[in-house]
Amino acid sequence: MRIAVLTESDPAEPRVAAVPETIKKFKGLGADVTIQSGAGLKAGVPDADYEAAGATIAASAAEAAGDADLVLKVRRPNEDELKLLKTGATVVAIMDPYGNETALKAMADAGISAFSMELMPRITRAQVMDVLSSQANLAGYRAVIDGAAEYGRAMPMMMTAAGTVPAARVFVMGVGVAGLQAIATARRMGAVVTATDVRPATKEQVESLGAKFVAVEDDEFKQAETSGGYAKEMSADYQKKQAELVATHIAKQDIVITTALIPGRPAPKLVSEAMVASMKPGSVLIDLAVERGGNVAGAKAGEIVDTENGVKIVGHVNVAGRLAATASSLYARNLFAFVETLIDKESKALAVKWDDELVKATNLTRDGQVVHPSFQSTAA
Repeated sequence: MRIAVLTESDPAEPRVAAVPETIKKFKGLGADVTIQSGAGLKAGVPDADYEAAGATIAASAAEAAGDADLVLKVRRPNEDELKLLKTGATVVAIMDPYGNETALKAMADAGISAFSMELMPRITRAQVMDVLSSQANLAGYRAVIDGAAEYGRAMPMMMTAAGTVPAARVFVMGVGVAGLQAIATARRMGAVVTATDVRPATKEQVESLGAKFVAVEDDEFKQAETSGGYAKEMSADYQKKQAELVATHIAKQDIVITTALIPGRPAPKLVSEAMVASMKPGSVLIDLAVERGGNVAGAKAGEIVDTENGVKIVGHVNVAGRLAATASSLYARNLFAFVETLIDKESKALAVKWDDELVKATNLTRDGQVVHPSFQSTAA
């Protein structure tokens, strides 16, 4: 069994799909691992470290992937990379399938079995494979660091001989994994933290971290969570009431971090132009959903927008990748935990159990077809 790890083709992607720790584990399962030269450099892993862990270094993607049974990436393979893969190869990556029907069809046409790590079901068995959580955790942490850097003032209250420095006020919108980590990080840095979410279960989590919960707590709010733990899309009436509450609150904040995403949909708009205009000069908005259209009016992917009233709207993309070494380490462990379930320990070969719930949930393409039920129309 040959496993290949490729250098990410997107120059803006610094993460890598394997680290020396997971290379050793793959070797322990009987696999031969080939790493494309330079794959880990942006994540702080030189080729020599991979070699020391037992991997072979290949000079090019073609040399690495040519006869590989399993290919590991951070992002889905592009058209040029698909041409390098043998028919029947298995590819595991963050596939970003929603709205990318052409890319799914290209993978099906290439004859590969593609698995999308971000479709991993949120069940106990799969916690160690949960890429969304591992990367969102880092994004939430980094959002606070970026916010503090742009804010230009101290975060904690300071009592000095020259007078008292007030604590920064941080408001987190969307209390998933990223939001909870943002709350915890901002609290550790000494800020006064408030947070909001449409899911009632998050109120207790927010308060347990020492932050104050802000929401319109009516009957609709009490039923605003799917069985999978995601936020439901709220009615126009609720959105209006919540927006009014948030509008008065947001005008008093120094740093606002938005994290709201609904799988398969554009990011919901949480912060209007009027809300941005109401904020104090020097305030900062960090939009973690900017790659899906953004939660903040005026946010631009990959840019920091300076508004007329002196507010900064930060739209960094791939925020977890801004901590490339840590993000790669966690992602590589997520990948290994999943891939281990695809390998037969006795024959030391790939042996995908197609009826396994993890496989069914994540398998996008197989035998030239798009097979995932959520994307069946792609095959037409």
